[in-house]
This record gives sequence, C-alpha cells and structure tokens, in this order.
Amino acid sequence: MKTAVVILNWNGKQFLEKFLPPLIASMNVDSAVYVADNASTDGSVELLKERFPGVRTMLFTKNHGFTGGYNRALFSIDAEYYVLLNSDIEVTPGWLGPLEHMMDSHPDCGICAPKLHSESDREMFEYAGAAGGYIDRYGYPFCRGRILNRVEKDTGQYDKPADVFWVSGACLMIRAELYRKLGGLDERFFAHMEEIDLCWRAQIAGYRISVVPASTVYHVGGGSLPQGSPKKLFLNYRNNLLMLKNNLAVTVSDSRRADRIITTRMLMDGMSAAVYLLTFRFAYFKAVVRAHKDYRRLVRKQGAKPAQAVDGHRIKGIYDKWIIPSAILRGTKAIAMAEKRMNHNISPSD
Repeated sequence: MKTAVVILNWNGKQFLEKFLPPLIASMNVDSAVYVADNASTDGSVELLKERFPGVRTMLFTKNHGFTGGYNRALFSIDAEYYVLLNSDIEVTPGWLGPLEHMMDSHPDCGICAPKLHSESDREMFEYAGAAGGYIDRYGYPFCRGRILNRVEKDTGQYDKPADVFWVSGACLMIRAELYRKLGGLDERFFAHMEEIDLCWRAQIAGYRISVVPASTVYHVGGGSLPQGSPKKLFLNYRNNLLMLKNNLAVTVSDSRRADRIITTRMLMDGMSAAVYLLTFRFAYFKAVVRAHKDYRRLVRKQGAKPAQAVDGHRIKGIYDKWIIPSAILRGTKAIAMAEKRMNHNISPSD
C-alpha cells in the first residue's frame, strides 16, 4: 500500500458520520482508510460496523491520547506514507494526489500538508494550522494565515508551495520510514503541540517540512478541547517546554544557550500566570503552575528525546525574535515581516 490515511477517533461519531463518506470517495487505488478508536463511548464503533464495514478499524481499550493512539496505530500499518487525519476534517476531491506527488518528487521532503480552511467559514484559514507554521525564538507558534487569534481570509497569498517549520496534525502526510526513524510522536505530550515537536525532529534529521497549496481541506477545530479550556492551556504550556527541551540544544548547538532560552520562556510563562491570577482566572493560573511542575517531573524522569542531527542542514522557520509584540502592533502583517527576516536567519541568536 502506498498511503494509509489514519483517523484517530475519540467520541467523534458525528464527525465520522459526516466526513467519512467524502473521504472514502476520494481515495486513490493504492490507498486505504483506517480508523483507530481510542475507547470511544458515543457509539462510534457501532457506527463503523454498521455504516462503514469496509473501513479498517483498530480498537483500543483505553484512551491513549493523540500521541499514544497514533503510535499504536501507525507502527502496525505497512505503507509508504502515513496521513494523520482528524475526524473533524472534510476533504475535497483530489486532495490526496498533490501530497503524494510532493513526496514522490521530493525525497528530501519528510512531512507535507494541505492548506487548512475553516469548515464553518470556508474562505478563511483555520486556526489550527492555516498554511503552515513557524515558531519564534521562545517557542511561540504562529502560522501563515493566523497569528495570535487573528485569522486571514485566503486570497491566494500563500498559493506557492513553501517550506515551513511545522504543519498541523489535523492533516499531515509523513514518510512511514521517517516516522519509525523518529520513534513516532513523543507520548509524553498526550495531545497538543506534538506535531510541532515531530516536525522539528524531522528537520533536525535532515528533512524538509512543506505546505502543498494545491491541496485544501476543511477543519471544524476544537473537537477535543475547546479554546479556553484550562486542560488545553496546561497541555500547551507543558508541551511547549518539552518541545524546547527536546530540540533547542541540538538546533543552536549549545546546551547552555538553550537552557537560557528555556529559562526565559519559563519566566515569560510566569508573567502570564501572574496576569491570570490578577484577573481572577484562577483555573488558568493553576494550569500554568501545574504545567511547569509536570514539565520538571517528566524531564527528571525521561530527559529529552532529540533526533540525530545532520551536519550542515538548515533548520527552516525559526523567527529569531519574540513574535508577540509585533503581532499585537501589526496584526497579520507581522507574518510577512517575520518571513522576510527568517530568510536570512538559521536559528535563534543571543
């Protein structure tokens, strides 16, 4: 099999019912759809048996999270390419071909993805990944088409194929060989930001991360944890630090410099926590405190999990300044300014 499209489902029955039919209809001859179910209790499994008996299923006895679920599913599938696809993604006819073509024609491309549009407002980019993403020197992610909470309308401004720092795990294609080489997703993350970590490790290993604008899919978003959820906030703060610990020292080739950057990021997180406390958002304050505590625990227990670096390979897509002030002052114009600067930089500088 050339391509295995794998949906990791957890209580997404309504999405499977709506979005599986167009996905199945879009499949190429040498591709297949899998649904790996993370112990759903909403009737998802029964729906698959009754309505979609031709879909290959994997049933887990507990919820392993995004990371653990995908690792268990993908490591058991024999294919050339894997597509990680959220259950709340609506594909379009012909969406898969451009992704396969990118991989077939560019052996140095390890991961690629389509443009993500909002399912509810179809001319707008979608928050989760838009047209591919970058990070700043402190690990804050932003996208081509979305910065902070400001999302752009797609007017063709990102219609040229581009190499980026990361693409959204809502829909991404990765070489199976690379996925195995990297050891899959870091299961400590459970969910959120794990795909950014994966993309970073893939770049360290010498591969490009690319957006393929000839392919577009539509994303509902917020299906697992809504924006503003204290649990989501906890995962994002904790996992961002884990991601930096995994990869920054290898990227900047200096562990002490990497530790200084991580310490600065933790102080910035502390300032955010103080704002939450002073504005009586106590659940958010507690989420940040718990995130830092759990980060320290996980690092003491397991350390970092960096990929083996390839000498001379340029890491693409790290903005060497703090993106937040520019985003506040300039809005989405800050994206183009950051891209222009990144064309002349390789990694964060002191």
